[in-house]
Amino acid sequence: MYRNELPGYVILKDGTIFRGFGFASPGKVFGEICFNTGMTGYQEVTTDPSYYGQIVTFTYPMIGNYGASDYLLESDRVHSQGIVVREVKNTNYNHNCPQGWIDWLQERGVVGVGGVDTRALTRRIREHGAMTACVAAGENLSLEGLLEETREHPSLSGRDLVHAVTCAEPYRVSTTGGRHHVVAFDYGMKRSILKNLLEVGCTVTVVPSTYTAEQVLALEPDGVFLSNGPGDPAPVEYAVDCIRHLFGRVPIFGICLGHQLMALALGLATYKLKFGHRGINHPVKNYLRDAIEITSQNHGFAVEPPAAVTRTLERGEDLSAIKPGEMVLDSEFGPVEVSHLNLNDGTVEGLRVPEQKAFCVQYHPEAGPGPHDSYYLFREFVEMLEG
Repeated sequence: MYRNELPGYVILKDGTIFRGFGFASPGKVFGEICFNTGMTGYQEVTTDPSYYGQIVTFTYPMIGNYGASDYLLESDRVHSQGIVVREVKNTNYNHNCPQGWIDWLQERGVVGVGGVDTRALTRRIREHGAMTACVAAGENLSLEGLLEETREHPSLSGRDLVHAVTCAEPYRVSTTGGRHHVVAFDYGMKRSILKNLLEVGCTVTVVPSTYTAEQVLALEPDGVFLSNGPGDPAPVEYAVDCIRHLFGRVPIFGICLGHQLMALALGLATYKLKFGHRGINHPVKNYLRDAIEITSQNHGFAVEPPAAVTRTLERGEDLSAIKPGEMVLDSEFGPVEVSHLNLNDGTVEGLRVPEQKAFCVQYHPEAGPGPHDSYYLFREFVEMLEG
């Protein structure tokens, strides 16, 4: 078992302190602490821009055992503020992953703390909610001082984090078989999403989050894609306004933050989850197909559910028994169908606006859970473009 003599600490805003050892780089970082239940994919998690501003606790007891490689990256840098694990490995026995994970993190200045009782930490987050925390590694650290800094650090709610992860300039990605031109808003887009759009025959022009509807339409797209991204959707008002002006003028497909922004554009409400959904094993029912999907998720905010869902949860009844016709919401853009629900807690996982040729999902179909349960969404988008 890898163990470093450098002291490491996880300090929560409520005053709870977990002691362990530091690995990768010494230092201190602050952010909202959350947990991810995936057994693999630690590189994909740490390089996902949706984790910007957060500290990730891995619930699986051993992380780093298959090494690290650039082909697993979801962006060009690490976005999570810090890493917390029970047992950490620096092995590189996998020929596809030639570098040890600790070495890879150290090169990028990431602060990690190992030897932590991650079960107790996860229970704390589940019971008291995601909160601001500090991950620190080093000698002679003042825990009282770190706790004070933690309590002064701003929360994620009400902050626009998209501007920190979006691209600076537009760029185009294509293959020889591209049949449809899609403009993709980069709110913190993962590379896997681009790969999936290319695989279904799209040429993609990626644009910054601040692009207006007029700028998008000037590119003459066949469709528009709204990407994933970090934080609270409510303060990203410029994106909501842009989406409102794109409805009815071009087909739209959104994922994760893109789903939440589309919901706000339709006049629906969003709210902060107590501890969020982060992992690769969340069951979601597709009510239009009458099918269950195993999904990958990473979000701390959600769309307000319809009354039928709230009543079902209050009565303790089976969510899968709800009929699609019971989950239709009104909007100025026409009826909004709730197409998917999370079977763990009833949160909204998908929306469709047939009159506007627009749909979105909260989960990550590009992340390969199932492993192919949700790839049909990219094909449906292309069918919409062709229609």
